[in-house]
Order: sequence, then C-alpha cells, then structure tokens
Amino acid sequence: QVQLVETGGGLVQAGGSLRLSCAASGSVLSINSMGWYRQAPGNQRELVTQISKDGSTNYADAVKGRFTVSRDNARNLLYLQMNSMKPEDTGVYYCNWNYKRVYGLVTRDFSSWGQGTQVTVSS
Repeated sequence: QVQLVETGGGLVQAGGSLRLSCAASGSVLSINSMGWYRQAPGNQRELVTQISKDGSTNYADAVKGRFTVSRDNARNLLYLQMNSMKPEDTGVYYCNWNYKRVYGLVTRDFSSWGQGTQVTVSS
C-alpha cells in the first residue's frame, strides 16, 4: 500500500501560520481523493479538507478562508497551508489518500493514513 508521512507540525501562536506536507511512497493506478483530518484530545477525528481527483476541494466550515489544500502530483505531495490559526485548531493532523491499485487481476480501492503530526496553537 501507499505509505504516507506528514511533516510540518509544531507550536505556533494564535494568528500564526503553519504548512503541513504529506509525502507518499508507492505506486497507484489512480487517486480518488486526498485529504487532511485532525483529532483533538477527547474528540473524534474530523475532516479538515479534501481534494478530489478532478481538483475540486471542500473544507470544514471551521477552516474555510483560513486553510488551503494543494497537491503536487508529479512529486506525490499533498500540502495544507494553515493561516490565521486559532487555539481550536490544535490537534493531531492526519493525511489520507483514497486510491485504486491493481490487485491480482482486478482493480481495488485502498485507503492509507499517515502517522499524524501534532499541531499546537497557543493563545
């Protein structure tokens, strides 16, 4: 399966910015969607943003206008630019890819997750 590694997390003051990166290794037949999720302590993992194979994006209401997702298909990279950050953005951020691979004689859908990167926003 595709292996995903997130980098770029850290500590930032409220109002500051961070840029997360997600590097993928492994080959895929095609990508269905890529996205970023986050999980705050005591909360369930929630969708932050998703980008589909045609490039269309959607964002959680809480991050609209502040976060931007982008990708570099040639280098298998996914980014999350986070601006005007708030303490409620604190959490572990996970990269997710949903993709197709050839499995034997058929094509199957797979989903991979990164190990997560901690983002902490201080007030």
